[in-house]
Amino acid sequence: MEIGDLNPAVLPPGTRVGPWRIVDLQGRGAYGAVYRAMGVEPHAEGLVALKLALHPRDARFAREAELLSRLRHPGIPRLRDAGEWLAPSGAPHPYLAMEFVEGEPLYAWARRQPLSSRRLLQLLASLARVLEATHAAGGVHRDVKGDNVLVRSEDAQPVLIDFGAGHHVGASTLTGPLLPPGTPAYRSPEAWNYVLHADADSAPPYPAGPADDVFALGVTAYRLVTEQYPPSTNPEEEAAYLWHEEGTGAQPVRTLNARCCPELSAIVSRMLAVRPEARGSARELAEALEQTACSVGPEADVSLFEPNAPRPLHVWAAPKRMRPRAKTRGRALPWLAAVSLGGALAFGIGWVVGMWNAEDSVREPVALRVEAKDGGTAAVGDSALMAPVAPVQAPSAWTTAVMQMPPKPLPGQRRPDASGRCPGKEHVAILGGCWIKLNAPAKDCEKEEGYVHQGGCYIPVMRRAGPATSSPAKAPDRR
Repeated sequence: MEIGDLNPAVLPPGTRVGPWRIVDLQGRGAYGAVYRAMGVEPHAEGLVALKLALHPRDARFAREAELLSRLRHPGIPRLRDAGEWLAPSGAPHPYLAMEFVEGEPLYAWARRQPLSSRRLLQLLASLARVLEATHAAGGVHRDVKGDNVLVRSEDAQPVLIDFGAGHHVGASTLTGPLLPPGTPAYRSPEAWNYVLHADADSAPPYPAGPADDVFALGVTAYRLVTEQYPPSTNPEEEAAYLWHEEGTGAQPVRTLNARCCPELSAIVSRMLAVRPEARGSARELAEALEQTACSVGPEADVSLFEPNAPRPLHVWAAPKRMRPRAKTRGRALPWLAAVSLGGALAFGIGWVVGMWNAEDSVREPVALRVEAKDGGTAAVGDSALMAPVAPVQAPSAWTTAVMQMPPKPLPGQRRPDASGRCPGKEHVAILGGCWIKLNAPAKDCEKEEGYVHQGGCYIPVMRRAGPATSSPAKAPDRR
């Protein structure tokens, strides 16, 4: 490939990105590609997972780098380097180089193990300690789930990945919808309730906090014990009444799997409490899990599933059973419905900090990840890399010097109103964002720093960026 043809989505082996040399492509999503790379300078040694932005000047990468630089925990991949790679056009593409962790995604790993209640208590305790460290550093992960956990090969300890959706104290504001990035099946009831009663035009985004991470860990535990998701918290779905303030929430996992010990079942119910204050902090949860793992009796050593018993390959979130919308729900609901649909269509990209033989592992169907993903996570999430890159030639758009329009709006990009219209006369609404069409052929679009869509060249209509804030609760990410 000629130098002028280099594209961040399909860099060939041997390409230099800062002090790193590309080994191979691990995965690709809407906003980034992840490569395995090797250090070639004295200060950059060893193997890393290198995440490269597909779009120039993507502000998400700087924020993720800042959050990761604050975290020091064996259950979090270490940030090795951050910088920019200059495309042939001269446009800077941010990159992050992370510790390369060899392991297997949590759900796939759990299916291959005789997982007992005690082992799951220990594993959840380790993850709670990771969340404790994240929250103590002023951060919130905002997309905790089994797809974002790798079980490390060398010691079978869980590693939490994909901090691209995270937020931290002092992070700059990026404009966007009311709900921050996340995955619908793991969202807390208070997050959806906020959107239900908010004015989509004037309300600030939902301030995701530690309680949201704890709830998402509870959903992860629920699925590990039952191989299904708890009832949906989305107020557009039939089961959402269970999550009202006086609702009962999800039924105890022991009622669905009698092999689960009562103590584990009680802690999972606590993590999924309707009221966020009833869940406790990540530290309190970790202590409870650790103490329980040490004190439970031999019944906790029974495998959660019968050995060699047939188990479903497909694990789906609750089906969409839409109720008629009440007219009193306000202006937020058209957008809410769009988020629900987006969750079934989009999926992100990631670290892959995990490597294993595809023929020797049990992988979840890609359809599961597509259904469970939130459209907001399509930015720089890690999970899509749990599936290998298809061994087919990349579309021509990725092998030319032009950049295709992303399937979701860029950070800071204006979005159409509830009627689907953009604010300016020259603006057009495409793929959820507002764009201006340039009088330039597609082959010259890169020179204009534009994006190609159906043969036309477009530039995004951007909002004015807000000032940096001191608290994620006051001004969270508005992606």
